[in-house]
Amino acid sequence: MKDFVAIDFEAANHECGSICSVGIVIVRDGVIADSFYSLIQPRPNYYNYWHSKISGLRQQDTDCAPSFEEVWTKVSRLIEGLPLVAHDKHIDELRLRAVFRAHGMEYPGYKFYDTLETSRQSFPDLPNHKLSTVAARCGYTLTEEHNALCDAMACAWIAREIL
Repeated sequence: MKDFVAIDFEAANHECGSICSVGIVIVRDGVIADSFYSLIQPRPNYYNYWHSKISGLRQQDTDCAPSFEEVWTKVSRLIEGLPLVAHDKHIDELRLRAVFRAHGMEYPGYKFYDTLETSRQSFPDLPNHKLSTVAARCGYTLTEEHNALCDAMACAWIAREIL
């Protein structure tokens, strides 16, 4: 697969649709062509301790952030016609479907591929299949885990190697 979009979300709380940031990396002809990152004001707009501890994001970071609808208008133009790739696609696809529902938007039925599942088949010898571990095996050092853009970049590197 030479053309795709690696995508990652961070969430504010336990609600599936509480996306507070998105990162995408666009790959065309096997080359990283573009990227996009945005904070998003989550719905519901509150953060719990564990999600803030993981992502480093807090309510004051997103109080003035655009809504999901505003951000997705930009994202949808960038990803049009491309399959999506995520590391553990079940989580990211679940979140994306949930945020579409929470905002009363019709889900367009994006096609998702999973670098986590594929990495388990491609690299059965790894001690674990966390994003940072698999990225390192593919020649990429993930320097800022749980930053949506950094995680999407790591996913793009993995996908170029194994998909």
